[in-house]
Amino acid sequence: MTPGYAITFFYYPDLSAVIPFYEQTLGFELVLDQGMARIYRIAPGSYFGIVDGNKGHLKHQPTSAVLLTIVAEDVAGWHAKLVAAGVPKLGAIQRGTYCEHFFFEDPAGYAIEVQRFHDPAVAKLFG
Repeated sequence: MTPGYAITFFYYPDLSAVIPFYEQTLGFELVLDQGMARIYRIAPGSYFGIVDGNKGHLKHQPTSAVLLTIVAEDVAGWHAKLVAAGVPKLGAIQRGTYCEHFFFEDPAGYAIEVQRFHDPAVAKLFG
């Protein structure tokens, strides 16, 4: 059996503190507001959700070991957008062997990366 799609969820102690970040700053498209959770489409077939850590299946942890990676063609454009929005802890764009990328944190400290695979053979694996 092959899954149809996946949703990654992050848990927060206060959803109202992060909703503007995901909806206005990052511009994620809200697909479903469940009250205690909100699910966003971040690309075709790619979904991300935020959950009230006081009500959800899991509880918010003060330190996370999770990274949400957004793959986008215009890494520099994303970086400029986040600089203009004043996003704190925004790292510089780096160019590695397979990709160019940068890291930042959401208002609750979750790590997020924006990257583009510049190696065509690697990019083809995901396209």
